Order: sequence, then structure tokens, then C-alpha cells
Amino acid sequence: MASLMDRVSNFFSGNDADTGEGLKSLFITELKDIYYAEGQAIDALAEQADAATTDEVRNAFLQHQEESRNQRTRLERVFDSLGVSATEGTCDAIDGLADDGRRVVSNTESGSLTRDAGLIMAAQKVEHHEIASYGSAVTLAKVLGYHEAAQLLQQTLDEEKNTDKKLTQLAESFINQRAAGESDDMDNDSYDRYRDRDSVTNEASMGSGMSSSGTMGYGYTGSGSGMSSGSGMSSDSDYRSGSTGSGMSSGSQYGSGSGMGSGSSSTGGYSSGSSMDDDDSSTPRYNPNRDATLGGTSGV
Repeated sequence: MASLMDRVSNFFSGNDADTGEGLKSLFITELKDIYYAEGQAIDALAEQADAATTDEVRNAFLQHQEESRNQRTRLERVFDSLGVSATEGTCDAIDGLADDGRRVVSNTESGSLTRDAGLIMAAQKVEHHEIASYGSAVTLAKVLGYHEAAQLLQQTLDEEKNTDKKLTQLAESFINQRAAGESDDMDNDSYDRYRDRDSVTNEASMGSGMSSSGTMGYGYTGSGSGMSSGSGMSSDSDYRSGSTGSGMSSGSQYGSGSGMGSGSSSTGGYSSGSSMDDDDSSTPRYNPNRDATLGGTSGV
């Protein structure tokens, strides 16, 4: 019994009984699918040429469209050589690739170089599919001994490879670089708009904050902002505007003469002396002989 490798070798060399009708049927099915794909490519190239921004890209698509028409006619000659009528098959792959090209158009700005770069990529995907398809067809034609068909298909395969190179050169020569420059310009415009907006926001925020000379001050570190002299939340009030000695006002936790300052209590006036008094106790003591005084105790 022949080994698997021998059977595969015999199959592709045409020495296997299965080779005749099985491979011929596969070959004809492949040709019909390619015939359909060429028709779809012709329509897609027309759409892409209409959507292209630059004349260089538009002309490249139109030239390949004409070439694809000739390739389709060449396929009809292949069918004739086999004694088979030229009919279209189906090809989900080319349908999907054509949709990819349409998505490029819908997702890019009209008149932009970014669109041209995307269209070149979409066109090259189609080229790579066609190169693979024609390459397989050439191999099958040679295995089956269809020399005329193999020669015609090889001619188209060479054209597809050449078109792919042209599209690569077109992209590398100027489209991709110019599209990148277009993107940089858009980034700079966005930065300028952000900077101008930020400037307006800063100007509008001057003088604002929690209150006049309060914790936030104006801008970023405005005059009188932060923990200002003699205040916790504001210079004159906490909850009652204009009333000195109220809430966390002058002499309270963070103001001058308050907090850990000389002669004051960290709680604002319930101990004689400072919060770090002579007996080194960190706990403030209540002095019944003193009331809470404005700005804390007078100290010792």
C-alpha cells in the first residue's frame, strides 16, 4: 500500500486516478471564483478612483481597472481552452475586501491624504488575494497539463505582482509621509485650541476659590491664597461674613499666632499657655478661670 507522501506526490504529478476529474473540477471552480472576483474588483476600483484625493492615486486605480478588464477577458480565453463556458462563481473574500474599501471612504475625510493612504491599503489587500488565487490556479493548470491556460494565468499573475509593487511605491513615495504630516497639523491645531481654552479658563478663575483670600485664592497660587494669614477658610469669616473671631477665623488653626504658634492652643483658645506647655503634655487643658478668648489664649 502506497504511503501518504507517495499518494500526495502522485496526486499532484497527475499519476493518480483521482487527479483527472477531481482536480479539473477544482480548477474550474477556482477559475469561476476568480472570474467573479475580477468583476467585483473592477467595480470597487471605479468607486475608489472616484473617492481618491490625489491624481496619482486616482490614475493608479483607473489604470488597474483597465488592466482588470483585460485580465477578465484573458480568463475567458482560459475557459475556452478548456471547453468550458465562462460563468461566475462566488467569492466571499473579495466581497469582504470590497466592503473594507467602502469603510475606508466612510471613515475618512473627503479630500484628505489619509483617505488615499487607506484606499491604497484596501487595494493592496485585493491584490494579495488575487496573487494567491492566480498562483494556485497556475499550479493546478501545470499539474493538469493545461499549458495554454497556465501560460495565460501566469501572465495575469505577473501583472498582479507588478501592480502590488506600484501601489507600494506610491504609498512609500509620498502618500504615507504627507498623510502623517496632515495628522501632525491636526494635532497642532488641537493643542492650540486646548491652550487657548485653558488660558480663558485661568483668566475666568482669577479671584475665585472658596472665598476672598481663601484657601484656593485665584489662578493657581494667587495672592492671599492657600492658608492665608490669620485664617483657616477665609480671612474674615467662616460662616458669618465680616465677623472677626468667628468659626475658624483669626487666631485659629492655621493662621499667624495660631496652631502651634507661641502662646496659642491648637484648638483655638481652651488652654492657658500654648498647646506644647511647660509640662510637655500634648493634650490641651481646660482652664476654668479663663473663657475662650479671641484668637486663643494670651500665653504665659
